[in-house]
Amino acid sequence: MRIFMDADACPRAIKEILFRAVARVNVPLVMVYNLKLKIPETPNISVIDVPGGLDEADDKIVELAAPGDLVVTADIPLADRVVSRGAVALNPRGTFYTPETIKDRLAVRNLMDQLRGQGANIGGPPVFNHQDRRAFANELDKFLAKHGKTLG
Repeated sequence: MRIFMDADACPRAIKEILFRAVARVNVPLVMVYNLKLKIPETPNISVIDVPGGLDEADDKIVELAAPGDLVVTADIPLADRVVSRGAVALNPRGTFYTPETIKDRLAVRNLMDQLRGQGANIGGPPVFNHQDRRAFANELDKFLAKHGKTLG
């Protein structure tokens, strides 16, 4: 099992939770990005720097993710693609995208995108907060425990 991070838009607090988790449980973390990031020098963490084009990081994650891998992303279309390949996708707010829920989430996302494109002022997601960080850490811990790992 590997953990892939859609790193460009991942909140710093979530990156830090992941850095600590992979150091404790000896699980590889692959950070895929097209912006320069500060990354701790740890044997469990590798990086893939992709070209800056549209969906380059997403395409690389989809290419590499396999059943049983965990993908951390807030990108619903990316989550749809990896879930359809048998990987597990976890939102930085601590919500899993599942085969049962991803199509509804994608439809809502597409509707909201269409409304914004037509000029509707519908706002964005709520501010990322401490409860989101806690929810993510809890769900990550459960996932790692279920797969024979523990956060120590």
